[in-house]
Amino acid sequence: MTTPAIPDPAPIALSHVSKTFGTVRALTDISFSVAAGETFGLIGPNGSGKTTLIRLLLGLGQPTSGSVRVLGFAMPDRRAARQIGYMTQASALYGELSVRENIQFFAALYGLHGRDLRARAAEVLALVDLADRAASPVQTLSGGMRQRVSLAVALVHRPRLLFLDEPTVGIDPELRHTFWDYFASLNAQGVTIVVSTHHLDEAARCHRLGLLRFGTLLAVDTPAALRAQSGQDDFEQAFLYFAQRPQEVA
Repeated sequence: MTTPAIPDPAPIALSHVSKTFGTVRALTDISFSVAAGETFGLIGPNGSGKTTLIRLLLGLGQPTSGSVRVLGFAMPDRRAARQIGYMTQASALYGELSVRENIQFFAALYGLHGRDLRARAAEVLALVDLADRAASPVQTLSGGMRQRVSLAVALVHRPRLLFLDEPTVGIDPELRHTFWDYFASLNAQGVTIVVSTHHLDEAARCHRLGLLRFGTLLAVDTPAALRAQSGQDDFEQAFLYFAQRPQEVA
């Protein structure tokens, strides 16, 4: 008989995680945890290791060294998958299917059915402001609209842990504000969110930030604390301070 995993105090816990691909070191000695109900932002330039780190957290790879635990499981572990939502930067939708059919398809994969499936699909359609395009094939939508469908798909099964990779690319400012208000409401319900973003105003709305550069974690703290540590009131200037200072492990 398999002993069930004992949930960790933190939904995400990494300890001294490194990842290499041949001679390329993608991550070096990464350690941090994310609390339940927290939005944790991953900030860094292209090639900094954000995608590699998210893939390890999703169980899509194994660290070369160190440990990754997600929702009480040592990753990779399929048992965590049903409790995770993931919005990729590249669309994973079916272009020939309608918006509603895509959402209902992924909802069914996560075990929703009948009245609950239809009701939840309607809820997320309204959230992403696509109820009037529910019958449209996804391939006829703009890039921004496809982003909105991808977010609906990631949310439809009410995940405990949500990974968002650049969730508001191509989204108008008003809808971006709506999305972030909704993320805050998810936090209040105990949902944990990990978000990768290049929008510094969005980074400032995260509870804490992890700054990555060349696969090394330079700093982990609240946006306010990072501003204070950098001596900069403007968050963009604070970001540049940590990005440009000599490389060191936080």
